[in-house]
Amino acid sequence: MPKYASTVPLTLYQRRPLATLTHWLYQELRSAILDGRLRAGARLPATRDFALQYSISRGTVVTAFEQLQAEGYIVGRPGAGTRVSERLPQGMLRTQATRSRLRKLPAPVRGLPTSRPARPFRAYEPALNDFPTDVWARVAGRRLRRVSSALLGAGDPRGYAPLREAVAAYLAPSRGVNCSADSVVILSGVQQGLDLLARVLVKPGEPVGMEDPGYFGAAAAFRTAGARITPIPVDENGLVVSKGKFLNRVRAVYVTPAHQFPLGVTMSLERRLELLGWARAAGVFVIEDDYDSEYRFEGKPIPSLQALDRSGSVVLLGSFSKVLFPSLRLGYMVAPHELVERVLALRVSVDLFPSNVNQAILCDFIAEGHFGRHIRRMREMYAARLAALQDAARKYLTGLLEISPIRAGLSTAGFLANGINSPEAEGRATKFGVEVLGLHRFTIGRSTPREGLLLGFAAFKEDQIRKGVATLAAALG
Repeated sequence: MPKYASTVPLTLYQRRPLATLTHWLYQELRSAILDGRLRAGARLPATRDFALQYSISRGTVVTAFEQLQAEGYIVGRPGAGTRVSERLPQGMLRTQATRSRLRKLPAPVRGLPTSRPARPFRAYEPALNDFPTDVWARVAGRRLRRVSSALLGAGDPRGYAPLREAVAAYLAPSRGVNCSADSVVILSGVQQGLDLLARVLVKPGEPVGMEDPGYFGAAAAFRTAGARITPIPVDENGLVVSKGKFLNRVRAVYVTPAHQFPLGVTMSLERRLELLGWARAAGVFVIEDDYDSEYRFEGKPIPSLQALDRSGSVVLLGSFSKVLFPSLRLGYMVAPHELVERVLALRVSVDLFPSNVNQAILCDFIAEGHFGRHIRRMREMYAARLAALQDAARKYLTGLLEISPIRAGLSTAGFLANGINSPEAEGRATKFGVEVLGLHRFTIGRSTPREGLLLGFAAFKEDQIRKGVATLAAALG
């Protein structure tokens, strides 16, 4: 009978400078067993063969093996060689413990952003190629050339004071917001604001009201905080407040009233007043996500829900990601004083503050008038791109997809008219190289979603939009 020559197909990582050879080998073998790279019952080579294979002394191998055997990781029997113990407690195995922890976490957020080049009709990206990078570079250069030690040092958890003042000065005339710099907190985007508010306002197990369909990023923040999502339907006038009144008492309600995500409808004045009255009577906070309201193509932007609030019930969240560029990672929260203090108490334990330098550059960009000019220019461009989408849809998508007649925002819903459902339509479009999201992805409750697709138009030139619509028609036909 031929002699069995056992080898270990195992990578041993480089030894740290201060670690002894014996301790390094012991740690590497122990980690391999705990990680599952060396499985229970696996036979190890003889100490002499092991030493030759890894060019170390046999004495080092013997000492490491003896330590592992003393701790129960390996067993040695005469005539049977040395093997990994088959009696290791399941809880010791790192990979199994990690999997059990992951099963307790919320499901991953669907439709996460990607760094791949945008294709029609990616819904979450602005026209990045049209951002005035030369102007931004000049503003940034001036700021950096005269940067102070205070700006390079620790910042205020509320945010850079001049930027908070600039945000408050911008929101008052443009969105009708009632605020001062003291009620503004600068964030690393809306998602951070949602996370902070979810943990401050909601205890595990308590219900939170959400538009259905609605923004899955908000749902993820609430679920991570342990909240139960209470879906409230949306119709052509926005959140159906009467449906929410008879549900179990909620701790907060999340809405996108200016441009409902993903359907694109604007909440009517009647519904806004009804929601505020309900919130005031129930002692509920309303979280208003004002994510792309600057881009309204008919008349002036509609005043925010917060502008109508007289009881301190509304928390306003806004972002510069859609207006400027996503990697800036700056947004803001406008909240009543007592809530600001609670948010800041939590924030300093997890984040402290965004980059002071980026905040100062943005502040200068606003103060010098570039921000307002950029919004006006983009508003005209996006209006033309929306018109191109609507015209192409009438030409190619009649009987297949009905585009919602929106008047604001960077994306629109299209409702399927040919009998197929949202997952199938998304799959067909993907096979044809068209980037869309099915409306089923935004369903919060168990109700049957309206079948359709979310189409973004902001990032694409008009000829790209027309070609994309023709391709989508071929995919759906």
